[in-house]
Amino acid sequence: MGASKPIFRDLNADDPEPEATEIESLCVNCHANGITRLLLTKIPFYKEVVLMSFSCEHCGFENNEIQSGAAISPEGVKISLRVETQADLNRQLVKSDYTSIKIVELDFEIPAKSQKGEVTTVEGVITRSIAGLQQDQPVRRIQHPEAAAQIDEFIQKLEKLKDLNSPFTLILEDISGNSFIENPQAPKKDPNCSTHFFKRTKEQDHELGIFTPAEVGNEKSTALLHPISENEFTLEDLEGEVLQFPTNCTNCNSPCETNMKMTKIPHFKEVVIMATNCDACGHRTNEVKSGGGIEPTGVHIEVFVNGREDFSRDVLKSETCSLKIPELELEVGPHALGGRFTTVEGLLVAIKEQLDNPTFSHMFGDSQTAESKARLEEFFKRLQQVLDGEFKVTIVLDDPAGNSYIQSLDDEDKGLKITQYERTFEQNEELGLNDMKTENYTSD
Repeated sequence: MGASKPIFRDLNADDPEPEATEIESLCVNCHANGITRLLLTKIPFYKEVVLMSFSCEHCGFENNEIQSGAAISPEGVKISLRVETQADLNRQLVKSDYTSIKIVELDFEIPAKSQKGEVTTVEGVITRSIAGLQQDQPVRRIQHPEAAAQIDEFIQKLEKLKDLNSPFTLILEDISGNSFIENPQAPKKDPNCSTHFFKRTKEQDHELGIFTPAEVGNEKSTALLHPISENEFTLEDLEGEVLQFPTNCTNCNSPCETNMKMTKIPHFKEVVIMATNCDACGHRTNEVKSGGGIEPTGVHIEVFVNGREDFSRDVLKSETCSLKIPELELEVGPHALGGRFTTVEGLLVAIKEQLDNPTFSHMFGDSQTAESKARLEEFFKRLQQVLDGEFKVTIVLDDPAGNSYIQSLDDEDKGLKITQYERTFEQNEELGLNDMKTENYTSD
């Protein structure tokens, strides 16, 4: 038997077996049978998706949809984009069924679940909105002429947005966390776009079909991981035990196994180390999660990388920690690199490996310009100079949960600066703390 193939593969013209599936399905237009084609693939630096294309040979009706193929994100996402140029109108955009779309300046909103998920552009969102408003206008002009006139006036305002006579703000809010707007300036920070993650409410979880075992009347959970009863294991037992449980590969979604072990970082706290190896695609991940809860304050860490000695500093970057290197104009969000325990050098190598891979050039698609290619080449050149010790930089870690750490070389370490700060309301909201009392989430 040959090696198993990933369930979700990169979309590649050289792939001889893209594994598109065809099924016969009912046409909603003429009620005859048409053909639906399904393709499981991945959007680089986003997630797994299922592309669906329906066509009916009897009436010519066609429909294209996209659905997330990955697990539901543990958080919702709110993306705000300031549209100022034609390049902003051309940004690729992914929206799910649960995405609401707002255009602030026009006080215009497309409610969640009113449209199917799709891959489009910012201009495509406006065009589809115009088409939706125009759909019933002929009948409306006869039955409700005043309302039709108001809608015609509003359609003109939407059309003017595409002329960019003045900037406007587009907001995507998705409780499933499966929406995305392309950053054409990658790997630099996107100056016109901001992304905020938030904890879902119980009602929003129910809307997505997420219920706790108690809510569905099943007190005996069927989850893969069962809670450990009090006094069942001592801390020493847990620290010496390597736990193994089935999961799905984050790269191709194939079944695999994850190894998990608790350990203690000297002069810091307990952490949980998780390692996954996928036999289908060869993908390996090493992730670290805090084992000590959320700290009362956030932490801001700056370390000046001045030589080989600084490369050897131990680094714990938690899954809530963002990273910046001002000299490279690089900013990495908390979800990009995940949580990891490594060294300063290992952190820089991880950034390089994540950006310098075959799928990164496809992130821009056919719209990639000579300028963007040159910018990426210059970035990789400067990053390699940092790794070679030829270019000095400052690494900045900012963790609102306070669970990140960089090793100090001595008692008077002038190259390391650590500052604790009070979290903002928005940061507490992202951590899910605004409706909890302090004593319920702080560590010892």
